[in-house]
Amino acid sequence: MVFRFLILSDEVDDFKREIKIDSEATFQDLYNAIMDSVGYAKDQMCSFFICDDDWSKNTEITLVEMDTSSEVDNYIMEDTRLEELLEDEHQKLLFVFDYMTERAFFMELREIIPGKDLDSPVCSKSIGEAPVQIMALDEMETKTGNTEIDEDFYGDSEYDIDELDKEGFDGLGDGPMDNPYDEFN
Repeated sequence: MVFRFLILSDEVDDFKREIKIDSEATFQDLYNAIMDSVGYAKDQMCSFFICDDDWSKNTEITLVEMDTSSEVDNYIMEDTRLEELLEDEHQKLLFVFDYMTERAFFMELREIIPGKDLDSPVCSKSIGEAPVQIMALDEMETKTGNTEIDEDFYGDSEYDIDELDKEGFDGLGDGPMDNPYDEFN
């Protein structure tokens, strides 16, 4: 069986990669195909995450073994075959390529092609330039905007805490710290 993945970036609008890979290949093989298709160095920590339909991370597949609790399954790219964790078309994945800033590619298993095999992965579509591989934390902050909380944080400079619904905090407890309005009464 052959898996056809679509890979997109939320940083670069015209970026698109399509990778075709055998279902018996490992996540390490998929990692190498992606890294080669975007020209990234293979010297950084990376992980795949199997996601639900809302892109919430579920299962992590790491490049190297990580110390995790015994309650969590530990998947390593070189030991985990794609077919072990992927079985449905339109399955969503995140490929985190920059751990420090949590930057990732959005991936979807677009098609499962039965009755075909591939000896090695193929980048069948390559459109646009990939985002830079590593972004400094201070550069990331300027791209994401102002992180300071000031008088405009709540929508306007006329913000007044007394406008909030005091009843919304009822039932949180009887202690003085349980209701944030206690200090204003």
